[in-house]
Amino acid sequence: MAAVLGLMAVAMRPADAQVLSYLHSYTNGPDGNSPFGGPAMDSAGNIYAVTLYGGSGGGGTAVRLTQRNGHWTTQLLHSFAGGNDGKAPYANVTIGPDGSVYGTTTMGGGGCQPDGCGTVFKLTPPARVCPQTQCPWTETILYRFGDSDAHLATPYGWVTFDSAGNLYGTTAQGGAGCVPQGCGTVYKLTRSGDTWTPSVIYEFTGHDDGSFPIAGPTIDQAGNLYGTTYGGSVYELVRSGTSWTENTLYTFQYGADGGYPEAGVVFDSAGNLYGATTIVNSDDIGGVFYKLTHSGSGWTFSILYTYTLSGIFGNVAVDAAGNIYASAQDGGSQRVGSVIKLTNSGGVYTLTDLHDFGGLGWPQGDVLLDAAGNLYGTTMGEGQDGYGSVWEIQF
Repeated sequence: MAAVLGLMAVAMRPADAQVLSYLHSYTNGPDGNSPFGGPAMDSAGNIYAVTLYGGSGGGGTAVRLTQRNGHWTTQLLHSFAGGNDGKAPYANVTIGPDGSVYGTTTMGGGGCQPDGCGTVFKLTPPARVCPQTQCPWTETILYRFGDSDAHLATPYGWVTFDSAGNLYGTTAQGGAGCVPQGCGTVYKLTRSGDTWTPSVIYEFTGHDDGSFPIAGPTIDQAGNLYGTTYGGSVYELVRSGTSWTENTLYTFQYGADGGYPEAGVVFDSAGNLYGATTIVNSDDIGGVFYKLTHSGSGWTFSILYTYTLSGIFGNVAVDAAGNIYASAQDGGSQRVGSVIKLTNSGGVYTLTDLHDFGGLGWPQGDVLLDAAGNLYGTTMGEGQDGYGSVWEIQF
């Protein structure tokens, strides 16, 4: 491990004057409750989020938040019902090139009785302008995971588009390794008109390549895929025609480098990868922020900061200056969740606690930076009624 421990900074400075505001507080009514995944944003600045539970179907919901004159309005897009429909969407959704919303559910869809193996879904907006504020979108199930496809199941992660409009994702179960449930896979849905054909492009073995991917994949401009496995790896899948070659960029040792990365990896403008882990030093609750620097000879792993208060479960966000933002599930003065910033000064990182949640925050999803540099995220608890929230911090 080429860990650059000297880049770690132990100083913590007090929070700046940023104020967190709730754009939507879930009520456990038709809007659902417990948004585990983080928010997504389209080109118009609308925000999309899903919940694990609640809604009229009982299997979670998808909502859109639209800002008009400084006020945010929430629209229910779909209530998941289980059965042939999906159930319990875990990850943030993806905005497709056609303006539709794509995502996964961890259950539902049939197979793997009694709760189902999970689905990949699409939510399409109405063809015409809706005269009402609450017009549901049309749901299409693109794929139902089941017993006939190498036992693929439990797609916790988001889906990613390539330039041809095909979708990629991960399943935490399935594949040939880790008998009987499988070590997990990376799959592809190839699009031909309205038809989506599934294929498995990689099956994890449980060795240096890791196992049980929770996060979805990240794609580069060449169409190569990058991600993490909860079993302890950062991987790269390099495409050559219709074939894929797996390269393990780093295998965690569960020491000072941390372990159990539930978050995926994100790129900066220079093509380097950033991520975080849920533990440090084997059994500590803290986590490690890390960077994989790309050069002609490969990838170099370095530790940027060790955060001792909480593990990081969602993707970090990185701005143009190299500053890192994240939500910490057990961070803050009351250990119920916080929003943090790592300020980069020549490779030395200083921690700022931007917000401490006061109730039961449980922020576990990804954080999102918009074009103006404002930060967005979700909490499973907290909010006005304690059923979760979508929040914003303006800078």
